[in-house]
Order: sequence, then structure tokens, then C-alpha cells
Amino acid sequence: MKTYFAIITACLIATSIPAFAEPPSFTTGRATMTNPGLFTCDPSLGQKGPKARVSAVGKITSDDGKEWIVPAKTQFSTAPKAPDLHNICNGVTPRSIAEVDISAIPVLQANGEEEFIAYIFGDNYFELYVNGKLLAVDAVPFTPFNSSIVRFKAKRPVTLAVKMVDWEENLGLGSEKNSGSNFHPGDGGLVMHVKDADGKTVALTDGSWRAQVYYISPLNNRTCLKISGTLRDSSDCKMVGAANGTRFSAAHWPIPNGWEQANFDATAWPLATTFSNETVGVRGKNSYTNFTEVFDAPGADAQFIWSSNLILDNVVLLRKTFE
Repeated sequence: MKTYFAIITACLIATSIPAFAEPPSFTTGRATMTNPGLFTCDPSLGQKGPKARVSAVGKITSDDGKEWIVPAKTQFSTAPKAPDLHNICNGVTPRSIAEVDISAIPVLQANGEEEFIAYIFGDNYFELYVNGKLLAVDAVPFTPFNSSIVRFKAKRPVTLAVKMVDWEENLGLGSEKNSGSNFHPGDGGLVMHVKDADGKTVALTDGSWRAQVYYISPLNNRTCLKISGTLRDSSDCKMVGAANGTRFSAAHWPIPNGWEQANFDATAWPLATTFSNETVGVRGKNSYTNFTEVFDAPGADAQFIWSSNLILDNVVLLRKTFE
């Protein structure tokens, strides 16, 4: 009997799939700021639309004594930045894909010979891994909204792993000043269209991706969060702004080691949830709407994906393998 349970436990550890529902660590209130801002948009460019928001970082201790970085631990400061498809902060503002010189985009190496190109719009921040290698991170952590184009060489099967962060102004509280509220929960979303060297679509963001959330906030009542196996469901939690959310809570889970590697088993993760352009709100975001022939291509329409709650789920890991 002892040998049987030892074998089962070893198998569960090896596949990185939890044998039971992993409880979150809860925090309450604001985090302590540790970095006042990772990035500053060039004010001389006369940025239009939503104002640039400060991408600050903080830390907070949970009830069980663990320390958490909010909104997330990232590699923004050290990793290569994804080349711009559209980025007003860098003065890159093509009006369509026809104005983009793809040949000028450097080709990154993910240990292979076949060339691919990924068009990415992430709200707010992404880190892109290909077959376990970090290729690039989003050039703008928060706003203004930008989009990216990443060329790379890899060997099939190709595993795409993306860390997504919905940034926050109220550190530790998953919210920002917006829509007449000082504590308005924001939303996220990722769109990606990957083509091969011949221009054939090889991967699109859709409901076949795997998605898991690791930071949920704000929670005005912790009991609204439902956890069953690997499902972390915040759909019963309030998703509206508040005049004062300083006593709200947040739920945190540690990100598993090796989650970005091709051999990581994410089959127990929930499937990604898809959201419409209207739900995410792309109107007026030229970094998306200027390239609908790529993001919304007839017969190859990339969908916005996230975990189940677009608003409260703030750090989401996404995975997809294509042959």
C-alpha cells in the first residue's frame, strides 16, 4: 500500500499536476511600492487616446506569511523587448500591415530552422516563450496600448507559452482609476496570429489553448471565490468599481517551475475562454484596429483569450502546441 501511494505521488509531481485543489494565499489591502515605474512613454510624442499609466511594482505579505510581487514578477527590465508593430511611445504608427517592413524585423532563435512570425496584441503585458525559451517581452507594460511582431526560428512541434499580466494602479488591489471610480477593476486579453514563412496560419488564439490564473483581485468577499481541482472561479465575485477598495482582498498562487517548457503537462489546466472584440473593447485602439487583416483575417480570425474571468483574473499563463 505504501509503495502504491509513493508511485502515485511521484507521478503527480513529475507531471506538475496537483492532486487536489490548491488553496490560494490571501492578502488584504495595498501593497508596498518597490518600483515607481518600469517604463515611461516619451511625452514629446503627443500620445492620443488613453493616458499613459505608471507601471509600478509592489510587494505584499499574505495571511500565511508568504511574500508576493504585484501585479507580477516579470522580466521586463532584463529581457529583449518585442519589436513594434504599433507603438506610439516609440513613434512606430503604421496605418496598416502594408506599411510594415517585415524584412527589417530581426529573426530570433528558438533552437530550430523553420521560420515563423507572430503578430501579438496583449492587454496589458506579455512574455513570450517558444519551446521553453524566452524570446521577447512586451515593450509597454501598461498603457498606451501597443502591438508587437516577433519573427523566430523553431523546430516543430512548437510550444507557445505566454505569461499575461493585467497591470494595476492600486498595487495589490487589482484596480485603477477609471470610469468615475478610484478602484475600478481593469480587464485583460491576448490576441495572437502565427504564420509560417509562406504566410500560412499555423496558430491562432482560440478556445483550444490552456489557461490558468495565478492572481485574482479585487475580492470584496473572499468566499465568492470557488475552487475545485484546477478550476479557480471568480465569476460570483463583484466586478464593479468602488469609491474605496483599500480593504479588499486578493488571491495568489505560486507559478509552477518549468511551466513554460515544452514538456510541462498543462492538460489539467482549464481551456482558455474566448471574448469578443466588443467585450475587450478595441475601438479606438489603433494598435489593433490598424491590423484587422491580420488579427481578424477571414478564415483565420484570432480571438481574444484569457482565463474564465477577464476582469478579476490578473496574472494568467497560456499555452498552446502546434505541429
